[in-house]
Amino acid sequence: MPSPILVVAALFLVAGLLVQRSFGKQQRVPKGARTPSGPPGKPIVGNLLDIPPVQSWLQFKAWADTYGPIFRLNIMGRNHVVVSTEKIANELLRERGNLYSSREQLPMAAKLMSRDLRPLLLPYGDLWRRGRKLMHVLTMPTAATSYQPLQVYESERLLFDLLRSPDEYEKLFERYAGAVIIRLAYAKTIETGDEPYLRDVLSVVHTVERVASPGAYLVDTFPSLMYLPSWLAPFKREAARLHDFELTLFRGLLDEVREKVNQGKAPKCFTTTFLDKQAEFGLSDNEGAYVIGTLFEAGAGTTAAAMLSFCLAMCHYPDWQDELHKEVDRVVGDERMPSFDDVPDLPLVRAVVKEVLRWRPVTAGGVPHELIKDDVYDGLFFPAGTNVHANQWSVSFALTLLKGFQLGHELTFRRAIHRDSELYPDPESFNPSRWLKPEFPTYREPLDKYPNIQNFSAFGFGRRICPGMNIAERSLNLLVARMAWATKISKRPGVDVPWYDYTSGFNVQPKKFAFDLKARTPSKAKIVEHTWLEGKARDPLAGS
Repeated sequence: MPSPILVVAALFLVAGLLVQRSFGKQQRVPKGARTPSGPPGKPIVGNLLDIPPVQSWLQFKAWADTYGPIFRLNIMGRNHVVVSTEKIANELLRERGNLYSSREQLPMAAKLMSRDLRPLLLPYGDLWRRGRKLMHVLTMPTAATSYQPLQVYESERLLFDLLRSPDEYEKLFERYAGAVIIRLAYAKTIETGDEPYLRDVLSVVHTVERVASPGAYLVDTFPSLMYLPSWLAPFKREAARLHDFELTLFRGLLDEVREKVNQGKAPKCFTTTFLDKQAEFGLSDNEGAYVIGTLFEAGAGTTAAAMLSFCLAMCHYPDWQDELHKEVDRVVGDERMPSFDDVPDLPLVRAVVKEVLRWRPVTAGGVPHELIKDDVYDGLFFPAGTNVHANQWSVSFALTLLKGFQLGHELTFRRAIHRDSELYPDPESFNPSRWLKPEFPTYREPLDKYPNIQNFSAFGFGRRICPGMNIAERSLNLLVARMAWATKISKRPGVDVPWYDYTSGFNVQPKKFAFDLKARTPSKAKIVEHTWLEGKARDPLAGS
């Protein structure tokens, strides 16, 4: 006989199916409007079984090629709309941001693990706005500029260690990003990258990416399972454990800074700014701790992931690396490394950064926006509660389909924001010229200002755009400029470099691959070494 636990769980599952089937009936469509087309799906479950459990954006792109730049999915009665052009995404998610800036409250990630504290997953409302105000104060352009000495310091250490231990590039990029943001957030320093507090925060980052991924937990598909008692619901026990871990971590880091403030020994950081004006921000200790922790989540993984994709691009497109070498040598010369003052004179560096983010977006599938009120766009009706996915990707689904076809068969896959061939001609190619030459639709001038990544779709849309964008832009520009000046990246002889072999989750990066990284010249290697050994004793934020 089946166990009582399985019987009760099955009853809850069946009840959930019936409830969701009844609530999944199509709403009344306003006169003159229509619902978007999309794959037909199956009874009750809709398109649930049609969506791959990992890298779902690849399937989204294939559907967009069939059904157009806006298509609808039905997942257990829940309405999802996928948009695949930047124009449409901006018109909905930015221009109508008062309607399209909420989040679906998925039980596992938003409710059980985050307990309505994580800004990334909060619904659009007062608590989210108060947290966003704190984020803006901490990351606005004038504040981001004041953090540049720390980014210079950590980039010097990164280059020095990369040239000594190039095979550890993953850990070193992660250490750079983690060191910058943990110093900014909590005034704590990183030396090795193995410090327990850094590893714990990075563990939380990876956990959020896993838990919040679509389809990761059955309760997100069948919310009625929330009514199961904890002894029947292992996901509840797991969520409680994860929440306790991250809350203890975030509060411990905040309270450590508070103790230093009380002793008059706290260097300025995100947490001191919050504590100084906590009443003005209107956030509790737990709420503020999660806002600052979220800034770490936003900054640590994305910067490292983008730099890994930069290395991949340089392996596949060595001619562009040659062009980078020429630009930085012309502007900077051979006697010093590039600085932030050089960035306006390095348009190709900025173009490479932007093209990396387009070619291999970190948030390939994005986090969907939830519509809070019925809306009609271009004759299409979207009911309140619709989840809108801005699909930025992709390439590898097309390549998978091409396997087995004889040469000469041509398949065109154009429908994804960063693969829109009208905006990005020849979108599969890594081509920084699209940001630098007037014949491309993405060209803007003057070139001492453009290209830049302000409001770029790689960082999201509208009121939910990544709050750490200003800090990330400065890191990426400096790192690419300095790596181009000091190093040469190339394929390792006899070792294949994959075209696309990325991790899954809503933040993605290349899985580790082998390549060679060497100093361009002995003299530049000596300058890197001298600069780091001379500068490592200084406090990069002293007096800030």
